[in-house]
Amino acid sequence: MIQQRGNFDWLLKELADGVPGIHQVVVLSADGLRIARYGGDPDAADRVAAACAGLQSLAGAVATEIPDSDGRMRMVIIEIDGGYFYMMAAGPNAYLAVLADTVAEAGLMSNRMRDLVLRIGSHLTSPPRRNGQTV
Repeated sequence: MIQQRGNFDWLLKELADGVPGIHQVVVLSADGLRIARYGGDPDAADRVAAACAGLQSLAGAVATEIPDSDGRMRMVIIEIDGGYFYMMAAGPNAYLAVLADTVAEAGLMSNRMRDLVLRIGSHLTSPPRRNGQTV
């Protein structure tokens, strides 16, 4: 997956261009490694990816408490002073995260993120790793 990083740049740019207010788009593995990004600082994208690993784990734990839930996180939205954070499951062991300002409209954002995941979700799979090596 990591060797395909350049192939997703234009798709991530398309998402950013299609929703006003997006600052950064990050594709990450479940263990918090950045797979691809568009916009923003690369170091910031790495920090976002690392934080998302804990957030998706927490969301999955909360999901198990909902009756009739399959326990899988689909989407997390966090409203922050000055903007929003969106994270969506994007394929097995992969997630799509977006940082946006207050101009971004939540319905449009979630629809565009979902459309992107449907288009390329099967290519966003991150294989499990053990001791830094792909299993």
